[in-house]
Amino acid sequence: MIRNAGGEPPAIPPVVPREPVPEEVLRKIREVEIRARILADELLLGTYRAVFKGSGLDFEEVREYEPGDDVRSIDWNVTARMGVPYIKKFREERALNVYLVVDVSASSWFGTVRQSKRELAADVGALLAVAALRNYDRVSLLLFSDGIDDFIPPRMGRDHVLHLIRQLLYAEPRRARTDLGEAVHFLGNIAKKRSVVFVVSDLLDSGFEEPLRTLAQKHDVIALVPGDPRELELPPVGVISLEDAETGELVEIDTSDRRLRAAYAEASEERRLERRRALSRMGIDSVELFTDRPYVPTLIGLFRTRAHRL
Repeated sequence: MIRNAGGEPPAIPPVVPREPVPEEVLRKIREVEIRARILADELLLGTYRAVFKGSGLDFEEVREYEPGDDVRSIDWNVTARMGVPYIKKFREERALNVYLVVDVSASSWFGTVRQSKRELAADVGALLAVAALRNYDRVSLLLFSDGIDDFIPPRMGRDHVLHLIRQLLYAEPRRARTDLGEAVHFLGNIAKKRSVVFVVSDLLDSGFEEPLRTLAQKHDVIALVPGDPRELELPPVGVISLEDAETGELVEIDTSDRRLRAAYAEASEERRLERRRALSRMGIDSVELFTDRPYVPTLIGLFRTRAHRL
C-alpha cells in the first residue's frame, strides 16, 4: 500500500513480476471476460460510443484546396509558399483514457443476495474495460481502500484487459476503511490529459467532496455506487449481530422491533439522498447498482440520459 506522506505526490506502486496463473483462476477470468464481451457487444457499446467521444483533433496533413472545402481550414503559410491554396486536414483523436477507480475496502465484502458488492464492482469494471477495448480506448485500473492498493496505467489490448479483470477479481482483501480522497488525489497527480473516470465505490467515507469536485472540474467523472438490499432495510428475523466490516465492531439488534426497522430504513434513505445531492452539486453523474438486480439496464439508462443531454 502506498501512502501520501508530507504532502508529497503519491508514488506509483512498484511493478511486481507476474506469477503463473492457476488454471481455475484463468477459467474464472475468461468466464467474466466472455460475459462482459457479450454484454458490451449486444447492449452497451452503442450507448458508450455515443457518450464518450474523442478528446480533440489531431493534425494529419495539408493538401491542396478543392472547391467546397471550408476556407477557414486554409493554411496561409503553406499557401504563401506554394502559390496556390492549401488546407489543413485533421482527424479526430478517438482514443480516450478511461480510469476505473474501484473501492476494495472491507465494506465492499458485504453481500446478502447473489453476490457481494466487491463481485458486483468486478463485473461492472470488466464490462467497462471491455467496452473501452472495443472502442479503441486506453483503460486503467486503480484499486483503493485506505490507500492505493494497486495501479495499472492506461493501455490497450486484450491481454491488458484480462490482467485488469484478474486484479478486479483477485486483489488481496484487507480489513481497511475507505479513503476516496487519497485515491482521487493520486489520480489527479497522474492523469494530466482529460479522461473519463468511473468511481466504483459505496462512498462510505467522509472528507472526499473537495478533492472529488476538483477532479471533476478537469475530467469526466461518473460515480457508480454498489449497494445491497439489506443496506436499505432490515428483514424481521429477530436478534442479529451486525459487524462493521471496516472496524470489526459488533452490535446486536432486535429486528422484530418495527420502530427500529423503520428508523434504519429512514436513516438509509437519508444517506442516499444526501449522497445524490452532494454528487449533483459537484456536477457528477451517478447511479446506484444493487447486488440483487441486473446492472446493465441501469448503465444504459445513465448513458442514454447523458447522450440526450449532450
